[in-house]
Amino acid sequence: MSLFQLHKPFEPSGDQPGAIEKLVQGLGKPSTLLGVTGSGKTFTIANVIAQQNKPVIVLSPNKTLAGQLYEEFSLFFPNNKVCYFVSYYDYYQPESYLPAQDIYIPKETKINDEIERLRVDAAASIMQRKDVIVIASISCIYSLGNPEDFKNMAIYLAVGAAYTRKELILKLLSILYDRNEVNKRFGTFQVYGNSIEVLVPYQKKRKLRIELFGDVIESILWLDSLNNQVVQSVDQEVIFPAKNFVTTAEKKERAITLIKKDLEKYVASMENKMYADRLQQRVLYDIEMLEQTGTCPGVENYSVYFDERKPGTPPFCLFDFFKEDEFLLIVDESHIAIPQMGAMYKGDQARKKSLIDFGFRLPSAADNRPLQFSESERFLKNVIYVSATPGRYELEKSAQIVEQIIRPTGLLDPIIDVHPRQGQIQNLINQIQHTAQQGFRTLVTVLTKKMAEELAFYLQEQQIKVCYLHCDLKTPQRTELLQKLRLGVFDCLVGVNLLREGLDLPEVAFVAVMDADIEGFLRDKRSLIQIIGRAARNTESLVRFYADKMTESMEFALHETMRRRMLQDAYNQEHGIIPQTVLREVTTSISTLAADIAKGSKVLQKQLKKELKLSEKERLEKIIDLEQRMQLAAQNLDFELAIVLRSEWQKLQK
Repeated sequence: MSLFQLHKPFEPSGDQPGAIEKLVQGLGKPSTLLGVTGSGKTFTIANVIAQQNKPVIVLSPNKTLAGQLYEEFSLFFPNNKVCYFVSYYDYYQPESYLPAQDIYIPKETKINDEIERLRVDAAASIMQRKDVIVIASISCIYSLGNPEDFKNMAIYLAVGAAYTRKELILKLLSILYDRNEVNKRFGTFQVYGNSIEVLVPYQKKRKLRIELFGDVIESILWLDSLNNQVVQSVDQEVIFPAKNFVTTAEKKERAITLIKKDLEKYVASMENKMYADRLQQRVLYDIEMLEQTGTCPGVENYSVYFDERKPGTPPFCLFDFFKEDEFLLIVDESHIAIPQMGAMYKGDQARKKSLIDFGFRLPSAADNRPLQFSESERFLKNVIYVSATPGRYELEKSAQIVEQIIRPTGLLDPIIDVHPRQGQIQNLINQIQHTAQQGFRTLVTVLTKKMAEELAFYLQEQQIKVCYLHCDLKTPQRTELLQKLRLGVFDCLVGVNLLREGLDLPEVAFVAVMDADIEGFLRDKRSLIQIIGRAARNTESLVRFYADKMTESMEFALHETMRRRMLQDAYNQEHGIIPQTVLREVTTSISTLAADIAKGSKVLQKQLKKELKLSEKERLEKIIDLEQRMQLAAQNLDFELAIVLRSEWQKLQK
């Protein structure tokens, strides 16, 4: 019997059956799934996962796509464990030093409690079961705690085992659970006489009660977190640490001894006395904090000592929680993710170098780092790269390239035409208006944020319902704007590079590419193919390049799109398929995962206390509802009602 139970809302169709068969046959070696936008790549991968028996890591280039994949795989595998592992910072300002300005910037972070819980949940699940799918961002290659310590420091309980109350409390404290009788959050425990209740991070709706009779465990019960009803009685249970980073008291003492030795040796070798004094003062303070409290600011910079690694050796990361070659790795949007894996180490070392050179950190700080790409490559064996535009690395390393060109919906790649720059704005306005009259939406992609803003303002002056989208807008704001576009609050969206991967907008029938003939990152072959893909979910779709000359990238995009259209059209004619626009309900609220993460944000919690007593989910739904009612009131010339609705809308937006 398969380890993974796939819930199939529909059967594979188009190119999916062939792609699934080839990918399953190629397991154990690198493969690339080259699937066009809208061809159902995620469903194909879900079918491959269901036909193998190893745990899975799905790598995503960013948190937004990771969240989408988490939701999709949770629906495909409701009876298996799907985990979410991304960077847990709401805000992150890394420690750095700018020598030219002589400015030291201390590390400043705000950790999201819910994402931290989900990270521990992922680590504990990997230790306990094999039917695990971990959706992770590229940050998972960054230094993480030693998996052996995480496993060995777990508390193994059994009914009838000898445990004193004090011994159990001390053990819980040693694996970073806090005793807190008031704020009963995940990672805390409460003591009631001879009963101890533990809120483990990897059980969201249940808590563990351990009942003692004298110095013996009498019962182990799982309770419902809300109503305290007994859900399950067990004979044995394991309590994993409350954090990913844990270590033993013996290792801590050895680490402190090594830090002192390295400090003495390195200070003696430093030529600049001011830098030496600075380093000695900072490290001695850290040592004192470690001795007194067990931690210190920037404790991760001493991870090489706690992990007992040799300098220069790879740090532990999420991959190390699995046995090597004992998991299937899926790299989604690999053309972005693979370059990220190579760049993370270089960026980290560039920042650490000045901290070490100018006496802010010991050289050991450089070993708290992401994996180098060469170190990551040892995990890229049983791997499937997924992309509509694979990069050179994936194409060279893959044993097979599996194409998925035919869409289950029968949709063809969009028609592309080229329009000269002269008169381009008026042509754009006419096409946006024509598209809006048909009940569809427009995406316009430009080269800079400034151009996006200026073009959006100009279009607004021409009575077009438009907004702009770029990297200065936070993820929730971007999600909200896309929802409004789909609902018809806006007819047009202007953006830069954010109109590429991961946008699923069936209502979009026109995509305009401004300055298409300016070769560069935003207008190379891969970028143009990705942009064209945004119009691949609508039968009326059209893509227009505004350009005065034909570049190599444009020519490639035109020829490749035409090749795909011919294959798709031939398949449709052979099987009697009539292309149909994708129909997908507009979700007017953020997902359950996004809502939970929003609740875990300490920044957001402070803001919500000052606002109306609405959840983030309810607030977004209310905002969208008010905007639709405002527009309707204005169209009916009921301006008094529109003003009242606008006032309420403004309160919710603040």
